[in-house]
Amino acid sequence: MLLLLAVILTVLLTVLGEALPWAAVYPESWEVRVDTAISLAMKWLINDADFGLFTFKQMTRALGTLLNAPTLFLKGLLVTGFTIEGEGETALRIPPLSWVAVIAIFVSMGVALKDKRLTLFIAASFLYVAFLGLWESTMLTFASIIVAVVIGIVVGVLLGVAAHRWIIVDRILTPIFDFMQTMPVFAYLVPALMLFGYGPAAALVVTLIYAMPPMARVTKVALSQVSEEVVEFGRMAGCSRLQLTWQVMVPSIRPHLMVGVNQVIMLALNMVIIASMIGAGGLGFDVWQSLKALRIGQGAEAGIAITLVAIVLDRVSQRFAARGPTYQTRYQAFHVRHRALILALVIAVFTTLAGIWYSPFAAVPADWTVTTGRFWDSIIDWVNINLYVYIGAVRDAFFIYLLKPFKNFMLSLSWLGVVLTIAALGFHLGGLRLALVTGSLIAFIAVVGLWEKAMISAYLVGICVFLACLIGIPIGVLAARNDRVHKVVQVIIDTLQTLPAFVYLIPVIMLFSVGDFSAMVAVVLYAIVPAIRYTDHGIRQVPAHVVEAARSVGCTRGQLLKLVEFPLALPDIMLGVNQTLMMGLSMLVITALVGTRDLGQETLIALSQVDPGRGLTAGICVAFIAITADRLINAWAERRRKELGLDVVTRA
Repeated sequence: MLLLLAVILTVLLTVLGEALPWAAVYPESWEVRVDTAISLAMKWLINDADFGLFTFKQMTRALGTLLNAPTLFLKGLLVTGFTIEGEGETALRIPPLSWVAVIAIFVSMGVALKDKRLTLFIAASFLYVAFLGLWESTMLTFASIIVAVVIGIVVGVLLGVAAHRWIIVDRILTPIFDFMQTMPVFAYLVPALMLFGYGPAAALVVTLIYAMPPMARVTKVALSQVSEEVVEFGRMAGCSRLQLTWQVMVPSIRPHLMVGVNQVIMLALNMVIIASMIGAGGLGFDVWQSLKALRIGQGAEAGIAITLVAIVLDRVSQRFAARGPTYQTRYQAFHVRHRALILALVIAVFTTLAGIWYSPFAAVPADWTVTTGRFWDSIIDWVNINLYVYIGAVRDAFFIYLLKPFKNFMLSLSWLGVVLTIAALGFHLGGLRLALVTGSLIAFIAVVGLWEKAMISAYLVGICVFLACLIGIPIGVLAARNDRVHKVVQVIIDTLQTLPAFVYLIPVIMLFSVGDFSAMVAVVLYAIVPAIRYTDHGIRQVPAHVVEAARSVGCTRGQLLKLVEFPLALPDIMLGVNQTLMMGLSMLVITALVGTRDLGQETLIALSQVDPGRGLTAGICVAFIAITADRLINAWAERRRKELGLDVVTRA
């Protein structure tokens, strides 16, 4: 009833806007300049904050130098080599690992895992980047990714353990992680540049902010699920609290931790293009330069290389996570157990030293490399020449009949009515606390003067989520009911998940030009994966005995889906919708590059003007929209799960 009243009030405030202008459009005189306050605070930290022995700027730059050290070491190991100064003009130069050496080391991992397909895929992937002239860029990307992943894993595990042990730490970290995962990454770029300067350190910090939270969350959840028997066993063995944590509980959740490791790897690779804007270099820089110059072929080559790197790291980490402990019936010497690794190291040393005298061992000669750029360019040219009329018709139809009307509708809504409706929905789903939280978060957007931009963001993301679910949920249902389709779909969505968000923009811009339609296509392609994956997973998790009971009473396949499988899987499906929404919001800044005028554009303008307050304020608004949607959808899913008695069904 309260929700209905809020909707009616919203309609009235929208229609009667002239009578109550302050309720229809938030008065400019009421706005609070949060962005100015943040910018002044940042400038004070950089220019005036002094701790006596050192300034705040000196502290951050020293930390940046410390973070740079491992990246520079790996860069020397993989790309530039090392130079040791001697007396006079003499210097000893140690060459980097040869391209053959790196391939041999990674191939040995596939051999150690006893997976022939993975071994062949690793070899093919590295040969691709070698013979397309992308070796140096790929190794630079590896150097930055390895450091980010290692630090992200270590810090994430430590924070996860702390959150599990002390509830106050958990309560502090939860909202911080929510912000880290939902705020657009571009909002962090200006502060990172101001604090750490242009270079790998700033790129590493931004990558860690984006990629580390899943590791901490997975660690905390996994530790809370350790069986009481394991804990009691550790106590009976005389373990102290520290020993119980690190020698009993953490080793017991190793498979769960590997899931977190996989997420850190994927998110770090998804950041390579954005990180390249502030000094990371590598493949991300190649894609970014291609995007600015609209060189579709070169961008596609580098984008495919990033995808191959992501898939290799993803598959290797998953295989190691799935591999259980091995037991030997008799002792085997080290050289017997690790023959593949020893052979790879011998090849690495030989080819690296041989590269000093024979350069093709050190690096692939330029005349050996090829390019596929013209191939991709020719495909785009053919499509534009032969299908332009049809593409234009589809684009114009979407814009005229869907995008423009919905955009005008969202912009016409009363800000006060929207806030009250969101609060009423929160009260309906989760009570007074959820109502106050969600209402306050949405009201903040109006208070800081970004309501119109937020409504444009909401319109675009809303349509994209609707289309992604309209396409993705039926595909997920089909994949859940057909194992052959499931295998094909898994390969496709795994590939889509590993593609960095920027990669979607290159063909979209070339095919559809700039504008809201191009942004919509890019967001749908990027965000559709969770809708498919969670639907597939949810339907497959419906208990077999429930399905058999429905079949025994004569349900057809259609009735089984409509009356049994879909209702029971709906909470999982809605979690997929939630993740689709989160991914759509994460694309806002990137879609601003193709002409959208929303909160994403605010962060881009802030980056170009070096205005940290403007970027962070817009980013906070995006985070508040994401957190509000997340809380409401999760509250609905939990309520629905209890209504369906899924816990009882599962135990039965």
